[in-house]
Amino acid sequence: MSEIEVDYSLYLVTDRELLGERDLCDCIEEAIKGGVTLVQLREKSVSTREFLQLALRVKEITSRYKIPLIINDRLDIALAVDAEGLHVGQDDLPMIKAKELFPNKIIGVSVSTQEEALLAQEQGADYLGVGALFKTSTKTDATEVSFEQLKLIKNSVKIPVVAIGGINLTNALQVMSTGIDGISVVSAILAKENIQGAAKQLQDIIKQSI
Repeated sequence: MSEIEVDYSLYLVTDRELLGERDLCDCIEEAIKGGVTLVQLREKSVSTREFLQLALRVKEITSRYKIPLIINDRLDIALAVDAEGLHVGQDDLPMIKAKELFPNKIIGVSVSTQEEALLAQEQGADYLGVGALFKTSTKTDATEVSFEQLKLIKNSVKIPVVAIGGINLTNALQVMSTGIDGISVVSAILAKENIQGAAKQLQDIIKQSI
C-alpha cells in the first residue's frame, strides 16, 4: 500500500478534446483552485514524447498545489515524471507488475464487478475506480455499473472507492450517497466554460454528502 495521504473526493480525469482552444495546464490549475483533490492525466492518442512533455508541465502544477498526479496506463511516463501514482484498467499492465515496478506509489485499478474489486484489493491496489455509472461520451467502451453493484463493491473492500462515468451536478449527490469515497469526473469540469466554478459546485455537493 502507498503511504501517500490522498483525498479522493473530487478526482479529475483529463480529456483535451473537451477543451477547444484552451490549454490543458491552465484548465487543470483552475480545476484545482475550484476544489479538485486528485488529477489523472489520460492521453490515448499522442506520441510518447508529447505525453512526457505534457506530463512534466502538469506535474509542475500539481506539485505546486500539493495535489497527487496519477498517470493513466503508462508506467514509463509515471516513472519519468515521478508521478505520485498510476491508474490501470483491466487490459493494461497487470496490477501486481505495476506494484512491483512502481513501489510506494498510488496504484489505482478500474473495476466493474465485485470479483474484479476483490482481486485488485488482494493484489495491493490503493483505490478502485468503479464505473461507468452512467453513459458517457468520454469512454464509450465502459461497462455500465448499477448503484446496487457500486454499493456491493464499496461494502466488499477496505480500500477507497471512486465512482466514474457520466457523473455531474445533477447526479453527484445521489452517487455520493452510496457511501463511496469520491467521484471521478471529466466533462462535468473540463467541458464547462467556468472550470473553477464547476469544480467548486461539485466539491460543495460532496461536502453536503458527508
